[in-house]
Amino acid sequence: MFNQKNFFILFILVVVVGGLYALSNRDDSNSAISSGGLDIDSWQSDKGAKVLYVNAPNLPMVDVRIVFDAGSARDGAKPGLANMTNMLLDHGAGEWNTNEIVERFDSVGAQFSTSALRDMAVVSLRSLTEKAWLEKALATTAAILQKPEFVSGELERERKRILVALKNQKESAGTLATIAFYKALYGDHPYATPSSGDEDSVKKISRDDIAAFYKKYYVAKNATVVVVGAVDKSQAKKIVKQLVDGLEAGEKAAELPEVKAVTKAEKIKELHPSKQTHILVGHQGKIRGDEDYFALYVGNHILGGSGFGSRIVEEIRENRGLAYSSYSYFSPMRQKGPFVMGLQTKNDQAEEALKVLFETVKKFIDKGPSEDELISSKKNITGGFPLRIDSNKDITEYVAMIGFYDLPVDYLSKFNEHIEQVSVAQIKDAFARRVDPTRMVAVLVGGEVGDKTETKTEK
Repeated sequence: MFNQKNFFILFILVVVVGGLYALSNRDDSNSAISSGGLDIDSWQSDKGAKVLYVNAPNLPMVDVRIVFDAGSARDGAKPGLANMTNMLLDHGAGEWNTNEIVERFDSVGAQFSTSALRDMAVVSLRSLTEKAWLEKALATTAAILQKPEFVSGELERERKRILVALKNQKESAGTLATIAFYKALYGDHPYATPSSGDEDSVKKISRDDIAAFYKKYYVAKNATVVVVGAVDKSQAKKIVKQLVDGLEAGEKAAELPEVKAVTKAEKIKELHPSKQTHILVGHQGKIRGDEDYFALYVGNHILGGSGFGSRIVEEIRENRGLAYSSYSYFSPMRQKGPFVMGLQTKNDQAEEALKVLFETVKKFIDKGPSEDELISSKKNITGGFPLRIDSNKDITEYVAMIGFYDLPVDYLSKFNEHIEQVSVAQIKDAFARRVDPTRMVAVLVGGEVGDKTETKTEK
């Protein structure tokens, strides 16, 4: 709901309210990060929500993020249900319709947004802390959280918009590759389907489905609340009480099923009328809080996570000119998220690029990184880390991740310390146990010389 008009209102209000105090902190950094690390206070609300609070007084603003275990992994037999529920929260709530809600946030320069991923559904608010403005922003957010109307007319408008977006996805080779990759990796697991759902399911989702999903998952015990900004602890508790303790207590969502491991290699080709072939390769990787997290993180930084300094970019782009961009990453989730290597290249170079990708990861597993690569990678990661948590928004996102995935509250404070402790031997050991090219799925979506009509699957 944040537009250009809203941005200028927010900017003006910050200058007026903050005055010289705000101007003395122009980089939007805040004192929540000190030499002692990030000070996170945590408690449970009266209704059972997990709360994490960080005092960041440098700017007269507060960020609030409420994360529900209500992502698309909870869709059940109706893919797209979590996404549609989350999307409709602010399309009419309490006594206000969609336009009135937009106007209420705009009038006080507040930013409000929602989003739904595979693991989680998110509601976010950023507001100035001036009493009248904050009260209006919080009252509006409370109505959205506690009294969504799920108006039939709004549902139909959003349904049409989503269906158009899903239709457009069929024109994107990269999106088709991602969908095929997750389906191959996760089979009948809830992670297999995209958060936006599919056309058949989206057409069938009813208002009753949405209301039932909301009633089950948008409850206090299924929520993690993060408050970061220029409010003291007593104010933070009042904010939490107003927003979350007005919900039903409910129950925490059940554990997701474990992911079934891919046991053999699979190569999937889908023809698409494009000059470039999109390639994704990988298998299940790790969960949040994984014991091998830091060894895999640093190792992947060297393998394909650091751009031009990585092995994959060196082999794919610099040595052979097969692709402009190539990469690898781990995406840890509640259950095992994927390990992914990817690139896009000319159709007639796809097989060569795929071969080089496999050769590169095999060599890395066999020999590991050099000591020089490890030293350089550590410097890059630890040197850039402060920049990734130098604003309230960044801190809010990280703290929400800590709370939702039950990570230690000192996770950020000790991040660089854990990075520095990683050795070459630990990286080799972790990659040898956790990354196996012989059971990777390879998805290639793009054109093929001499045949642009047939779609085939190779196994």
